[in-house]
Amino acid sequence: MNAQPQPFDYYLDVMKNKFAQFTGRARRSEYWYFVLFNLLIGLGLVMIDAFMGTAFLNMIYSLLVIVPGLAVSVRRLHDTGRSGWWLLIGLVPIIGMIILIVFLVQDSHPYDNQYGPNPKVVRV
Repeated sequence: MNAQPQPFDYYLDVMKNKFAQFTGRARRSEYWYFVLFNLLIGLGLVMIDAFMGTAFLNMIYSLLVIVPGLAVSVRRLHDTGRSGWWLLIGLVPIIGMIILIVFLVQDSHPYDNQYGPNPKVVRV
């Protein structure tokens, strides 16, 4: 029996195993836990940098998570049945970000789609 992954496991999985995987699908939990831990780590590094009077750690971390962040975002859009190119709508000020957030919080496409099988379905 597979145990339910712990929240930090989603972050580690994206960073280690799916670092540059732009194909397939990502569940909401995988995407939002990645965003949460990315934000918490980033805030921690900002505080350390502020204490040291630099921006070095946060800059390095930001460069490190660009590719996995884009990859998990594309896979999340795939899970809702959309192309990863929809990420570009986030470049439109205000409205684009609102639309993108709506896309990212939507539930998974319930069946297999052109991007792969539904990750919610347990296959035996």
